[in-house]
Amino acid sequence: MIASDPFMDSFLRGLILSALSIFWVIVLVRINGLRSFSKMTNFDFVMTIAVGSLVASGGQAADGSGFLQIVAAILALFMVQRFTARLRKASAAFEAIVQNEPVVLMRDGDFIEQALKRTRVTRDDLVAKLREANVLDLGQVRAVVLETTGDISVLHGDHLDERLIAGPTDVRD
Repeated sequence: MIASDPFMDSFLRGLILSALSIFWVIVLVRINGLRSFSKMTNFDFVMTIAVGSLVASGGQAADGSGFLQIVAAILALFMVQRFTARLRKASAAFEAIVQNEPVVLMRDGDFIEQALKRTRVTRDDLVAKLREANVLDLGQVRAVVLETTGDISVLHGDHLDERLIAGPTDVRD
């Protein structure tokens, strides 16, 4: 118990444990690197959500044991992310297992209906993304890619370097 008043005890415990949780994440990001929350892969995206959830839980821990378990869980996520990144870099087979491939939804101004259907992206959703990317003419769209994180990239202009939409194995060669 931090304070004699139950309300103040809960309030102070939440403040202190939340601050400690955030500080712990900052320390781990400094050790692990900025890529920790980059959302470059689907695993990074899951990591971001899971750590956020654990930080929120850390501020609500009822006792030291519960808080220590949360701190350990956050550490474990960072360790798994680092280990997974190393395996992905070392093994194309492992990369193929854990990583989705980007999907081209539109090419040279034309919608790719099969890709839209397979990814469950509607034309209306895609058109909204085109507007967000300031596309003024569908003919200027070189490619629209559904990235591995679920983000949509719109490539427009006069020229498209094919390496930008090549599959992962094509770029590594």
